[in-house]
Amino acid sequence: MNRIAIIGQSAFGAEVASEISKIENVKIVGIITPSNQDKDPLYQYGIKEKLNVLRFSKLKSKEAINIFFELNVDLLVMAYVTDIVPLEIINNPSKGTIQYHPSLLPAHRGPSSINWAVINGDKKTGITIFWPDEGLDTGPILLQEEVEISNHDTTGSLYFNKLFPVGVDSMIKSIKLVLKNKAPKIKQNEKNATYESWCSAQEINWDKPSNQIYNIIRGCDPQPGAWTNINSEKVFLYDCKISDSNNKINKKFIIKNKEISIGLNDKKIILGRVKPVGGVKVNAYEWFMSKNLTTNTKLG
Repeated sequence: MNRIAIIGQSAFGAEVASEISKIENVKIVGIITPSNQDKDPLYQYGIKEKLNVLRFSKLKSKEAINIFFELNVDLLVMAYVTDIVPLEIINNPSKGTIQYHPSLLPAHRGPSSINWAVINGDKKTGITIFWPDEGLDTGPILLQEEVEISNHDTTGSLYFNKLFPVGVDSMIKSIKLVLKNKAPKIKQNEKNATYESWCSAQEINWDKPSNQIYNIIRGCDPQPGAWTNINSEKVFLYDCKISDSNNKINKKFIIKNKEISIGLNDKKIILGRVKPVGGVKVNAYEWFMSKNLTTNTKLG
């Protein structure tokens, strides 16, 4: 019986755990989730299935390391991990540790790889299952799967519709390869490596090219959000689209067919929903009309 432990969180972690439970000759001996997050889906899954659920304030604490050692793990699976996992834990399992990362490593190393792929205007991305080491997303590659980034994708749609399901399937494929002793370790090409830090809320610069503006908006949708000032009020923009425009209007609002858009010369950004600071997401046209705003309303 192969003893597997999981460090992770969120719906992704829960789905990976559920699929692992279906693999023959496998026993989940521990699920490690963030502390003080009782609503976390992976934590809830572990409690429901009466598994050994562990929570630590810091994984690098002596308590966490010692308790992990007692699990006698064959394979550690890291599914959506945000805490720093010490090498003592990573190197302990007899068959090693594997981790999910939502980019085609070595491109887009770092915590906001999905956001930056969209913001940069990439046409493709994917997932990497790799063997973590002492670096940040630098370990040898086990498996990669590529997905397309369409012109309509947001960070949210890219993750939930593509990288999430592909990631779960790839993690299970990888686990089976490890258990059969057939999992490769392919060194990353450092010449192609890129790294970006956390993606924070982005203020929109309307002087930039229209495609760059559109990519920033959809790359920050739903989190951390791209914002601008409308009539001196800070507003976040969501569910936007870009299309051609014959109006040649630049940095001004267009109101047509119960739709609000912002003209950018030969293009226009159609606003789907907006969220004022402290408010909720609402239909952009309805919000615009409720404020009695016009085509001459100040932007930025």
